[in-house]
Amino acid sequence: MKKAVFIMLLLALASAWCPAQNASQKKKAKLEREIAILDQQLKENAGKVKSANTALKLTRKKISARKGLVAESDAQIRTIDGRIREKNRKLDSLEKRYTLISDNYDKLVRSAYKNRDTRIWYMYLLSSEGLSQGLRRYGYLKEMARGLNAQALEIKDTRAKIEEEKAGLQKLREEASVLRNTRVVELKHLEADESSSKQLIANLNQDKARYQKELAAKKRQVEALSREVKGMVQKSSKKPKTAIDEKLDKEFADNYGKLPWPADGPVVDSFGKHYHPVYKNVELPFNNGMNIALAKDTAIKAVFDGVVANVAMIPGYNQCVLVQHGGYFTFYCKLASVNVKAGDKVKTGQVLGRVDTIAGETQLHFELWEGKTPRNPELWLK
Repeated sequence: MKKAVFIMLLLALASAWCPAQNASQKKKAKLEREIAILDQQLKENAGKVKSANTALKLTRKKISARKGLVAESDAQIRTIDGRIREKNRKLDSLEKRYTLISDNYDKLVRSAYKNRDTRIWYMYLLSSEGLSQGLRRYGYLKEMARGLNAQALEIKDTRAKIEEEKAGLQKLREEASVLRNTRVVELKHLEADESSSKQLIANLNQDKARYQKELAAKKRQVEALSREVKGMVQKSSKKPKTAIDEKLDKEFADNYGKLPWPADGPVVDSFGKHYHPVYKNVELPFNNGMNIALAKDTAIKAVFDGVVANVAMIPGYNQCVLVQHGGYFTFYCKLASVNVKAGDKVKTGQVLGRVDTIAGETQLHFELWEGKTPRNPELWLK
């Protein structure tokens, strides 16, 4: 009974650890994909006159992802170290058990060897005072033989378990060694990224006037985009709501925090007001949405059922698609190609188009509006 409970406990611990390990591996894989995307964009920006500000932004995002990788490695190492300690305790207990039953077995064997002459056993049985005592003596001899066999089997089983635990312990030590080596490499990459970040800051500080001029041009672009989106949203909002619009409106609202991402990649510009990473007193244009760094030619997907309200070409943002979901709107910009047209009904996950690469940046600009008010899209996505 105790053995069954012990086995069940081990299984429960194993099942609890496996999902945690899988979650950690998935998180690490996600961070590694993000770093690969950011690395590619940094390579595409290399050597461009206007790349320092973008490169700094991408590098800082990469540093954040790299720190996440190191943290995950540390967590995995701590988990494995804990399992190694547990294995060592179990192995120590098994070794003690093995020594105890081996000593008992040796004593029994030595005792049996001293009385190995079968005539002694016959005399022991024949000298019984009666049938009842004879049967008891026979039972004792039989039980002793069974005990010897049982202990021999237990010794063999315990030895096998010890070897199994030793193999498991060796495997865990190898895993920990690989993780520690990986962590060393990650820390070296992190150090290189941080050094690159410092150099980019130095480059930006050398020509503040030029970068401020570029920021002013960027601000005009963002403001033009904001006016364009507000105009499209306002025009679409004037149309009388149908029963389908009302249904979509409620369904969309009910999916707060559950919407799928339009594409898989790191967010390099988040919603809201921000200041320049170097010129701390320089306010950047308010971001009505977020920018997601992506691999080239990534498919951009609708985050919810709706109707395409508009497809427009906007300077600096290339092709853009506005999808209406009742009283809500999602806006997808910086597309190289578009698969839909105004009036088309779209489904969740349907490909709207493919991302474009503009001035070395392969990024989706994504916005989410509730009526005429922009909302933080990250809070709506799962």
